[in-house]
Amino acid sequence: MADPYNSGTPTTSPARFDDSMVTTAFELPGYRIERNLGVVRGITVRSRSIVGNFLGGIQTIFGGNITIYTELCEQAREETYRDMVKHARQLGANAIIGMRYDATDVMTGLTEVLCYGTAVVVEPLR
Repeated sequence: MADPYNSGTPTTSPARFDDSMVTTAFELPGYRIERNLGVVRGITVRSRSIVGNFLGGIQTIFGGNITIYTELCEQAREETYRDMVKHARQLGANAIIGMRYDATDVMTGLTEVLCYGTAVVVEPLR
């Protein structure tokens, strides 16, 4: 299987790429989309450890936020977001539009987390 993060021809981007250049919207205010480079994504599959399940079970007795699971979810989202941005940069993008997260149970105790969007090259409006 080809490595999706190391394919494509990198190009120099005209605008700086930072977190403000990633949006769930399909346009970026103040910018014009010059090129659509396609779908980019980051993916991870996470499992809960026996210790994590035990501590999470104890926390459910008391109710409220189950912090051990919250941290696991946040780590998975952060990792997939970073991978998606890396993929976009390698394609020469300077922005991502239509960014979304998705999660699916692969099997009991295993969850796939996906972060995806459309890599684009944008130019500031003049």
